[in-house]
Amino acid sequence: MLVHTLSQKEKVGHLLALFTTIVWGTTYISTAKLLVDFSPVEILFGRIILAIVALAIAKPQRLKVQSKKHELYFAGTGLFGVTLYFMLQNSAMTYTYSANASVIISTAPFFVAIAMRVFCGVKGLTKQFFIGFLAAIIGIGLLSFSGQTLKLNPLGDVLCILAAMSWAGYNVFLRKLEPYGYDTLLVTRRIFVYGILFLLPALPFMNFSFDMAKFIQPGNLFNFLYLGVCASALCFVTWNVAIDRLGAIKTSVYIYLSPVITIIAAWLMLSDPVLPMALVGSALTLVGLVISQRGSHAAADGAQPLAAQTE
Repeated sequence: MLVHTLSQKEKVGHLLALFTTIVWGTTYISTAKLLVDFSPVEILFGRIILAIVALAIAKPQRLKVQSKKHELYFAGTGLFGVTLYFMLQNSAMTYTYSANASVIISTAPFFVAIAMRVFCGVKGLTKQFFIGFLAAIIGIGLLSFSGQTLKLNPLGDVLCILAAMSWAGYNVFLRKLEPYGYDTLLVTRRIFVYGILFLLPALPFMNFSFDMAKFIQPGNLFNFLYLGVCASALCFVTWNVAIDRLGAIKTSVYIYLSPVITIIAAWLMLSDPVLPMALVGSALTLVGLVISQRGSHAAADGAQPLAAQTE
């Protein structure tokens, strides 16, 4: 079994990646409830602000950036991993179907692997990785479209692809920061600060109007705190630590689990039915995850120290 060959550092990395995926897989419930009173961009704005506040409380120290080039890397992580990723994902949901989005955005590990290979020279693209990717996507397709008919919407589906590609960009910039020993909490806060800075210019064009009276209502406040403090502040930290311990490719493969977690959460919390095809799809997705994990080499993926890497 794979687990017997893992170091303690890798085991913690896998647990953190799994925890993060479980939380991210349940966020749609909070988002769906908030959409009654808030627009997608208002939800994004609220969760980013709360994430910044939570991280500032957790670690109020100022991040000392070592060079201007590093500042550009931080800006890139905020632009691609926060602003573009969430804006493209939220915009796509207004044009395409949730099932389409679930499948297409789950291709993110493929784009991460390609981007890490092209921009960082990472060698993690093996035959097993591609077999696992294919199995997982087929499984996610069965899970997402169980009880539905396949419907395409070119604009929405393209936006989903762009969201998956933007997540790959986030991983590239984060990888470039790895060798320099920055504190993970301070890095994550910096990422969200840039995320909000890039979001602000777009707000006037998106009918932005944040209603504080609705925000402080107990149900809305709880869901905002879950999205901002848990799913954003905490989970971006745990995800970034997992990337540091496993590498971007092995960590991103856990994204395959997100639709499975969503189906389980809907069953437990909303009593949504789980159809037989969804069970088959979930099993196939898990098989794909295992195969992809075995086929992506941690050493080549940057899980080892990178102190020798130059700017």
